[in-house]
Amino acid sequence: MNFRDMFAILGGLFFVYVGVLHFTDTEWFEPIVPPFLGSAEFWVIASGVVEILVGVMLIIPSIRAIGGFASATLLICLYPANLYMWVNSVELGDGASLSQTGNLVRLVLQLGGIWISLWIAEYDNKKPSTNLF
Repeated sequence: MNFRDMFAILGGLFFVYVGVLHFTDTEWFEPIVPPFLGSAEFWVIASGVVEILVGVMLIIPSIRAIGGFASATLLICLYPANLYMWVNSVELGDGASLSQTGNLVRLVLQLGGIWISLWIAEYDNKKPSTNLF
């Protein structure tokens, strides 16, 4: 097992764990869903399903690259909820909220997670060849 596989499996287990929490502690996640999205419960459950699926894709070697891209996409799509939580000092379901430093750390971790996800997907940012023959 190489580092990429290890990070993929650990990341996959993390996503599955957090995804399950979306079902077992829905109320904890609901406050960070921006009101303009409508039903917070719907979005918490829907994002939990997606997190579990992404986690499974990261764990299964044959679809790991797709899981890496899906993980990066998920982290990008979920960040508006984190930003909403930060800008509005939203308290989580347990009444706690992150400090400014905590929110900055979360942003850095999320950006790192996107980078690691693309690394797991073996994304290569080289320009495609323009040679047709």
